[in-house]
Amino acid sequence: MVAVADHTAHDAMADLAAAILADAPARFALAGLSMGGYLAFEILRQAPERVDRLALLDTQARADSPEAQELRRQQIAIAERGGFARIPDLQIPKLLAARHHGDDALTGTVRAMASATGADAFVRQQTAILNRVDSRPGLAAIRCPTLVLVGAEDAITPPDLAREMRDGIAGSRLVVVEEAGHLSTLERPDAVSAALRDWLLA
Repeated sequence: MVAVADHTAHDAMADLAAAILADAPARFALAGLSMGGYLAFEILRQAPERVDRLALLDTQARADSPEAQELRRQQIAIAERGGFARIPDLQIPKLLAARHHGDDALTGTVRAMASATGADAFVRQQTAILNRVDSRPGLAAIRCPTLVLVGAEDAITPPDLAREMRDGIAGSRLVVVEEAGHLSTLERPDAVSAALRDWLLA
């Protein structure tokens, strides 16, 4: 069974993780992209014994830099002032590899995802991300089979940050997906699916 967890209802990582764990099986494989990776680290802090294997896609173990925090605050303010429709235009240049900026199908999917999330949930998510803790101190404690995957052209969580996680998690495997940015699952779905298949069967 594959389940997509609800990550919209709370504005703190600890509360989101607790709600996900309340609905999850006793043991499960855990995959998270971007914010999903930040949540995965919090789930591991709360219940490491329940995670059978881990996939960290286009994410990082570090907390936000001051510059990233300021950018999030600016986008939260835009959304709270009624300008949420502007957010995809601000984010798409960093979410997708440059080669995909003119891909109407891809950019349309990103816009549809933003619309489905809505302004209120966006603010809650950005607040949770903004206030997350640094997960690097816990990397060495991760013992389950772990995949670290990143788009080669990811401008938000670039390959160097993926290598940092790979180096910190014993036995983990790094996959760099060519011709993909931060949304590798949308930009190169076949390559990402193949890596996830290998991870699940390993």
